Amino acid sequence: MLGRAGSTTVTGGVVDEQARAEHARRMAGDHLDTTRLNRLCELTARLLSTGSAQISIVSDVLTVVGGAGASLPLVGTSSPASDSLCAVTMRSGTGLVVRNAAVDPLVSGLPPVVSGTVRSYLGVPLASGGHVVGALCAYGDDTRDWDETELSLLSLLAEAVTSELHLAVLEASYAEDRRIWQLAVDAGGVGAFDWDLTTGELRWDERLLALFGIDRESFGGTIEAFNEFVHPEDRERVAQALRGAVDTVGAFAAEYRIVLPDGRVRWVSARGQAYGEGGTATQLVGAAFDTTLVQEGEARVARILEAMPSAFFQLDDEWRFTYANAEADKILAPIGSGVVGEIIWELFPDAVGSPFEDNYRQAVRTGQPVQFEAYYPPPLDSWYEIRAWPTPDELSVYFLDVTERRRAQASLARSMERAALLAQVSDSLSDSFDTMQAVGRLAQLMVPRLAQWCLITLVDDADPLSDRNWRRHLRDIGYWHATEEGRAVVQAYGQDRIAALTDDSFVAQVLRTNAPVHVAANATPLVAAVLVEGPARDHYLTLAPESVLVLPVRGRGRTVGILTLGRDAGQGPFTAEEIGTLEEAAARAGLALDNARLYAEQRELAEGLQRSLLTAPPVQEGLQVAVRYEPAAEIAQVGGDWYDAFHQADGSTVVVIGDVVGHDTDAAAAMGQLRAMLRGIAVTTGDGPAEVLRRLDHAMPVLELDTTATCVMARFDATPEDPGTGTTRMRWSNAGHPPPMVALTGPDGGVSVEPLWSSSPDLLLGLDLETERSETVVTLPPGAIVLLYSDGLVERRGQSLGDGIEELRRSLRDLVSSGLDLEAMCDALLDHLLPLRREDDVAMVAVQLDR
Repeated sequence: MLGRAGSTTVTGGVVDEQARAEHARRMAGDHLDTTRLNRLCELTARLLSTGSAQISIVSDVLTVVGGAGASLPLVGTSSPASDSLCAVTMRSGTGLVVRNAAVDPLVSGLPPVVSGTVRSYLGVPLASGGHVVGALCAYGDDTRDWDETELSLLSLLAEAVTSELHLAVLEASYAEDRRIWQLAVDAGGVGAFDWDLTTGELRWDERLLALFGIDRESFGGTIEAFNEFVHPEDRERVAQALRGAVDTVGAFAAEYRIVLPDGRVRWVSARGQAYGEGGTATQLVGAAFDTTLVQEGEARVARILEAMPSAFFQLDDEWRFTYANAEADKILAPIGSGVVGEIIWELFPDAVGSPFEDNYRQAVRTGQPVQFEAYYPPPLDSWYEIRAWPTPDELSVYFLDVTERRRAQASLARSMERAALLAQVSDSLSDSFDTMQAVGRLAQLMVPRLAQWCLITLVDDADPLSDRNWRRHLRDIGYWHATEEGRAVVQAYGQDRIAALTDDSFVAQVLRTNAPVHVAANATPLVAAVLVEGPARDHYLTLAPESVLVLPVRGRGRTVGILTLGRDAGQGPFTAEEIGTLEEAAARAGLALDNARLYAEQRELAEGLQRSLLTAPPVQEGLQVAVRYEPAAEIAQVGGDWYDAFHQADGSTVVVIGDVVGHDTDAAAAMGQLRAMLRGIAVTTGDGPAEVLRRLDHAMPVLELDTTATCVMARFDATPEDPGTGTTRMRWSNAGHPPPMVALTGPDGGVSVEPLWSSSPDLLLGLDLETERSETVVTLPPGAIVLLYSDGLVERRGQSLGDGIEELRRSLRDLVSSGLDLEAMCDALLDHLLPLRREDDVAMVAVQLDR
């Protein structure tokens, strides 16, 4: 069955469509003689043996300008273009072939199909002035299998229609010039004949006489006179076709050569239909047209097929090669010389049951073209991209050798997979604060992509082999296996392996050379030979790898770990590309491990320095003091947050929280000096908080402390008016610091928490020597809790200070209500409020009065 023609590519966008529509409107003007177009439709319907034919012009609407059968009443009417099969034909660019419109997804929803008017349909576009302006079609209300000859005939009839349309335009513009009209009509080139089988008279019209190169006087008007023109080699074949039509009162179709009076040879295609009653034909009418150019075109096509770089061959209905061009012979040369005449399944036995056979048979079975890629084994040993088009008698196949393209695609895919794996490695290492745990999890990324199983080992010494007991510097921190049962074996092997490593083991070799070791084959006995007999060796023999790769994990010039991977025989040895990928992954893991080591060392140094500046809280009867300090997450980021708690000479307890501006060693140094000065002033003078902070303001410029700081200082002493009540008086002064929090438990057990805001907040320390420091006094009942804290507890990126203080208030209320003791409450408060990665130091002092 014919396949539907492919769509043409339209360029130029809206401008081209506007020009096309305007040209089509000119073609469909009032000047058209629909009578002539109706006759062409009648001829089309008769030649193609269909019930109806139609000529449509499509601008922004569809206009019927000629019709026969069901289309005749529609001549001169217009309708939306989107409702018509002719608009689909026009867009196709070459033709539209529909066997059963009701089941064809392209047209089944159109109104003529839904109404049942159209079932079978054959249409070709009408082109004019470089534009496709409409369509000529033949259709019926039953299904039908169209053939190539019918499509060719309709295409030639379309030329006559186009000529008629051109003629109408020319007549409208140049009515006086009838010679042009004649040229336009002659351009169609279709002549008609009528053979009266009763009298034997054969009548030809003027065009058919011209086609045969004679005039009416020289034509004998009989079938014998016609036979004289037919080429001797085609005469019997044409006679048989005519007899068949007459005997069956059926259709006549033949393509043959004629010899003109001047000796030239011309190809003619003729179609006709016999008519009669009672099974006896009495008349045969039809048309004929010149197909010489078509035949010459086919010869040109053959020359093109031979010259083109794509391979092409054709198979008949018995799967036998009927043609193969030079490129096909070249590509298929390893099979043998020449394929024409051979059956494909015998010449290419490996194609049986493969995608080649499946797709070829599908194309023939469905009548639809197929496109696929498939591999043919040696001697071809190549990948091919194949396109196959079925015709009624043959299967045409174009194919290209795309082996190199497939290799390039495979290489690109491997590169993308490698990049994705390395990106996952980086993400895994950066997403966790526990670097050791993150590196250990890398084994799960390697398996099963690159290995059957994997072990990751940490090396905690720069030169472990300098130690006689070098194995104590190694520990396995990660493992994985492709199967669940294998994971238990790998885990057991990892637990026992290090102690079983000999000095000749591949792990020791990697530590000595800092270079990878690849045991490409027979790895099970080779690795087992350098393991001490025992459980580890037994576990390894259970794993039974065929190849093993041991890689150093390098970090800033030294081996910080070892990657061990195993593969079974099915995966093959590690390729150079895979080893490169694993080395890159190991390098990223090594850098992360070395960064973690440096981070831990510097953090420990920073914390040690910071904590050396802070002291333990004093012991005081009647109240409990708890202190906390949490450094920022940045490496060696010593800061200016501090706390202090001490006694004054009169026995009062003083607590201080402060924050020097900055997060560096200068801030830490300034913090240490301010803390010491504040403590000295408070102890030696016995002054209250406001006076101590005022004196500290004046001391800072004298000691050349060019900094500013926030601070809250609070003093606790028993209420002098009634020492027996258990209440405590707190006096405090705030130098630009977040307010203290007070938590009170009522008689009913309810807890209230409120911030202690100053009536007039004082400036930061070090800003203005003349500022007056204010002091506030509050009386606290037994059991009250006072919390002083630095801003790192309540202020962070994305959260305002006010929101942070409110969140602290709610959290403190909940924790006090839960009944936790002071130390546990401080720990819980930090856990609840601090993010995993802290951007600022946090200092905290909590005071609880005895009940």
